[in-house]
Amino acid sequence: MSLPRTIPQPRTFRERFGALRTLRPFVAMIWQTSPGLTLGLMLLRFARALLPVVSLYIGKLIIDDVVKLVALPNRPVTFEDWLASGQLKWLAALLLAEFGLAVLSDVLGRVVSLVDSLLSERVTNLSSVRLMEHAATLDLEDFEDAEFQDQLERARRQTSGRLTLMGQLFSQAQDIVTVASFAAGLVVYAPWLIVLLLVALIPAFLGEAHFNAQTYTLDYGRTPERRELDYVRQTAASVETAKEVKIFGLNGFLIAQYKRLAALFYDANRALAVRRAVWGGIFTTLGTVGYYAAYAYIAWRTLEGEFSIGDLTFLAGSFLRLRTLLEGLLTGFSSTAGQALYLNDLFSFFETRPEILSPVNPLPFPHPIREGFVFEDVGFIYPGAERWAVRHLSFTLQAGEVVALVGENGAGKTTLVKLLTRLYDPDEGRILLDGRDLRDYALDDLRGSMGVIFQDFVRYNFTAGENIAVGRIEARADHERIVRAAERSQADQVIERLPGGYDQRIGKRFKNGVELSGGEWQKLAIARAYMREADVLILDEPTAALDARAEFEVFQRFKELSAGKTAVLISHRFSSVRMADRIFVLADGKVADAGTHEELVSRPGLYAELFELQAAGYR
Repeated sequence: MSLPRTIPQPRTFRERFGALRTLRPFVAMIWQTSPGLTLGLMLLRFARALLPVVSLYIGKLIIDDVVKLVALPNRPVTFEDWLASGQLKWLAALLLAEFGLAVLSDVLGRVVSLVDSLLSERVTNLSSVRLMEHAATLDLEDFEDAEFQDQLERARRQTSGRLTLMGQLFSQAQDIVTVASFAAGLVVYAPWLIVLLLVALIPAFLGEAHFNAQTYTLDYGRTPERRELDYVRQTAASVETAKEVKIFGLNGFLIAQYKRLAALFYDANRALAVRRAVWGGIFTTLGTVGYYAAYAYIAWRTLEGEFSIGDLTFLAGSFLRLRTLLEGLLTGFSSTAGQALYLNDLFSFFETRPEILSPVNPLPFPHPIREGFVFEDVGFIYPGAERWAVRHLSFTLQAGEVVALVGENGAGKTTLVKLLTRLYDPDEGRILLDGRDLRDYALDDLRGSMGVIFQDFVRYNFTAGENIAVGRIEARADHERIVRAAERSQADQVIERLPGGYDQRIGKRFKNGVELSGGEWQKLAIARAYMREADVLILDEPTAALDARAEFEVFQRFKELSAGKTAVLISHRFSSVRMADRIFVLADGKVADAGTHEELVSRPGLYAELFELQAAGYR
């Protein structure tokens, strides 16, 4: 394992700052999250932005007043004399004002932090929800593509990883107001000092921009390896893999793999961090030289009598604060441009569009189905594959009949189910439902009318009732329906043995969870199909963990309960599918033979051959 041989080249300055276009939808998303909190945060930061220059100017007035009072020819001696003279009123007012500003600054700082944290959490939640909502609209083809998984991983990281960008944007807006106020003061005294400051800070700004772009380029190029690193870490320490890891002694192997990948990341990061630190030190020194040149000039003008001591304090403080703020603004702006490159990963994900959609004026799903499904010369090849999964596939699935699909691995059985449910669309030919192309029907209505359980069904770490309710999640409050579905799949016998019954959490991921056997999980999964109460029922080898008797009982029960419905069964056990009305034998992506069990075993062919091989194993 190693980092990609071809790492994308660092973005040009035009590309880097072109990524700032993503800030507009990002700010719009922040506003959409909570207009009240966003507006409140803006006003609070604006108030905080003006406090530094006001405080510094009051400090100048305090110093000037103290110098004036010290220079009085007949100044009072005791504190009581000073009070009696009334000459401390202005100084006292200034000190009180500065104290009030200090308290106000502390209070505003805490309120800003509070509002910022609340808004940040809401933005994280909103962006995560948007990501999940958008992901739900995309095609299965997208999720089975490795490059899309990289894109999804980058987008997922940005839902929480860009919170610092939100705070940085508001902080920069606040700093811009503060810089403008300080700059206005400096312009009155010596405008060329601002030019000197900018010239000294521009190299640091360009350096930060360069290294931010290089960091993003490195992160972007190693996304596949980062996913592999996370996979190795998860595999080495998770409940799903713990048994095999221990039995096969995989700990050493997995740890070695993790160390190898982590070392590659560390070496790449270290090299970049060292270069960044060296150049950053040089650029910071240039800024320091510029500051002290200006400081020396202000001190000299004070010695010549052109500036007062208060002016010296105000200008020196303003220049120091302005240098710090401008340095932070310029490097922050570069950092914002760098973070916008990452943010682009999130919004480019949102721009991904599905290809499998409902038509503009969709047909409603027919209830009941009158004619059935017809495959007309259907062909499909998976993206990036060289071999057709199915081709020249033609057959009819009549309304109300139970059809079984059998064949060796790779024959196209699961692909046929994916096409039937429009998880994919055919590349050749078409599929008809009651004489109309399947693509003419509303997509949600079509899938909502089908109950499908795949062999690789999901084991949800929810309660037993919720595991069944996912079959028709909008009916999860209908306990009678859940119980009815469990009884039909014989999952009720499993649930009766659970301490918490239907409310018992299943799986070992969370506290008090109870693990089930493979066969028990499968009965819960099959109950989802019954929970759906759909017009079309499809079981794609969901009984692999059941013994032959249990599978036969499940399929017999399925035959009885699917009366009047259109049903498809897929199984490797030929003895279990003999109850189907018709059996289709798939080979090389085509229907090689079709008929009842008795018809197929009575004549030479693939079905009879495979059936005999299985039967021989029981003799």
